[in-house]
Amino acid sequence: MAEKTERGGRKLTRRAFMTRALAFGGLLAAGGLGHRAFQNHVGRDYDVARSEALLAGVQPAANPVELPNIVLILVDDMGYGDVGAFGSQVIRTPNLDQMAAEGARMTNFCSVAPLCSPSRAGMLTGRYPIRTHVTMPLYPHGAFMDIAFNVGGVYPYGVRGIPEDEVLLPDLLRRRGYRTGMLGKWHLGDRSPHLPNDNGFEFFYGAYYSNNRVPYAIYRNGAVEVPPPANQDVLTQSLTHEGTRFIEENRDRPFFLYCAQPFPHVPLHASDAFRGQSKAGLYGDVVEELDWSVGEIMRTLRENNLDENTLLIFTSDNGPWWQGSPGFTRGRKNLPFEGGFRVPLIARWPGVIPAGMVTDEMSMNFDLFATCLAVAGVPLPEDRIIDGRNMLPLLKGEAPSPHDTLYYYKGNRLLGVRHHNWKYLRRHMTDNGGYASLHQGPFLFDLALDPNESYSLIESQPEVARTLSQMMDAWDAEMEENVRGWL
Repeated sequence: MAEKTERGGRKLTRRAFMTRALAFGGLLAAGGLGHRAFQNHVGRDYDVARSEALLAGVQPAANPVELPNIVLILVDDMGYGDVGAFGSQVIRTPNLDQMAAEGARMTNFCSVAPLCSPSRAGMLTGRYPIRTHVTMPLYPHGAFMDIAFNVGGVYPYGVRGIPEDEVLLPDLLRRRGYRTGMLGKWHLGDRSPHLPNDNGFEFFYGAYYSNNRVPYAIYRNGAVEVPPPANQDVLTQSLTHEGTRFIEENRDRPFFLYCAQPFPHVPLHASDAFRGQSKAGLYGDVVEELDWSVGEIMRTLRENNLDENTLLIFTSDNGPWWQGSPGFTRGRKNLPFEGGFRVPLIARWPGVIPAGMVTDEMSMNFDLFATCLAVAGVPLPEDRIIDGRNMLPLLKGEAPSPHDTLYYYKGNRLLGVRHHNWKYLRRHMTDNGGYASLHQGPFLFDLALDPNESYSLIESQPEVARTLSQMMDAWDAEMEENVRGWL
């Protein structure tokens, strides 16, 4: 390169030019990072004092021993069609089938997201995940994907754990007088203040992330109990034993137990007692062991005379991934079709929920937040929008769905809306193997006539499609105005 001449006639050497260029580039990068950090700080819109005031206002029960217990069992990536009561003819699930026969089965129940972390955030806060900023799976702090997602702006405003101003279900139940415990997969952050014990759980035994993360360790209340690599072959067994012990130790006081089983998320593991026993390969072995686990929880409740004073709920965080059955629905995990969102829901409460109840009314897993609070006699928070609704009247057969409209998100992008039986999807990357990278749609489906979303009515029902598209535009505008939902 020829030497350049500065103003005043002095020569600018190659080294001086490169030094100044690098310095200028560094200043631009630093300025960009500083601007982004400022925007992240402002955009997060945190309001911790608001949540502290909310929790301070929760009234303890006058007579806590009269409160019903709540056990919520959440499995990971189990399909709608993997349970006998929901149509499986390959995998044996006698305990779940018994639970359904003794309680209620919901055939139109969806997760609030087709992915792990946002589904859990929505379920435990009663809010669409976009309000919590947890819209994508979280990764261990400092891992390659964590850094890539953060640098690439995939994490909204750089949020890498459940925000400290969100109020979770165990926070409220604990203030009411419940003993709160969690087992299994957390997946809402691996550093304080995002840990289970920071968010209402007095007892925690499990892992912070999915079972495919390395290193994979098991924690007990913040301390490593099983160092990596934890033996996952015995994981379902050990979590179940911890669950039954928690129930027995707290049988004389109200408790909330959240059993977040890590399976059948890959990698698949089963104990020697179940490996090779099902007709559905290792995946079926895993599900049948999970069914055994549900049976152990039911047995423990029964033997401790807690059956009639316990609401027991079973569901999955989203549709199946590589294996598993979405039943009659189209799609799988990470897709906006029903196969990614529709999951089994069984609720059992002898004497309250009628045995053998089946409902086709639509609901989402953020309704579990409002339902459990209603059971515990805790009013819904009034300082923020709660999207979920109490579905206990629905489970009892006393009322229709509390929703006429539900929204389908993938990440922080709104992809679909369901209004009664109509479902509209914007253009998106679909499940077409030949053109997976191309966007298809929009689509309009009548789920009453076409539950597996095979025939789009976008051409024959243009007015319906236009109405639903406008509903999505209005919802997007509302989120843009007040994404956190503060009131």
